Amino acid sequence: MTTAEYTISGMTCGHCVGSVKEEIGNIAGVTAVDVELASGRVVVTSDAPVSAADVVAAVDEAGYAVVPS
Repeated sequence: MTTAEYTISGMTCGHCVGSVKEEIGNIAGVTAVDVELASGRVVVTSDAPVSAADVVAAVDEAGYAVVPS
């Protein structure tokens, strides 16, 4: 298992969290998505490393943005 952490901007409610979890959860190999609304912190757990570009695209599809690190 691998984990990756991201910070997402623009989330303001539980619906936002659900949208982000759903889109990231649709990426092949992702086994869990934990989202902390207050900080925008997202931890993605997967069977194998997931491309950051795939996560960024999924977050974009949900209507939010990954904060560059």
